Amino acid sequence: MLDLRLYMLQRLSALVMAPLVLGHIAVMIYAIRGGLSTAEILGRTQGSLLWFLFYGVFVVAVSVHAAIGLRVIAHEWLRLRGLGLAVLTWGICAALLWLGFAAVLAVTGS
Repeated sequence: MLDLRLYMLQRLSALVMAPLVLGHIAVMIYAIRGGLSTAEILGRTQGSLLWFLFYGVFVVAVSVHAAIGLRVIAHEWLRLRGLGLAVLTWGICAALLWLGFAAVLAVTGS
């Protein structure tokens, strides 16, 4: 039953990520084609709740999606099971969340 829930959660996170990836790519193309400098980009993102929410949701979706995918790989390749597999999965998810939100906070200053 847990495997089915994780499968569905990974698919749900992919559904959340898809439009966010497209949005991120569109923003990057706009920034590059517009010739914006790093300082100009940060000037537009600092203190912005919208960008904080956009990239915050992105970080959560990616962290969940990646941790579940790596759980499957660790189970198949390393033959991890039970508590060891759970600790590894939650550790990866926590590390990705920590690093992701550190980056979001650095860009948005929120």
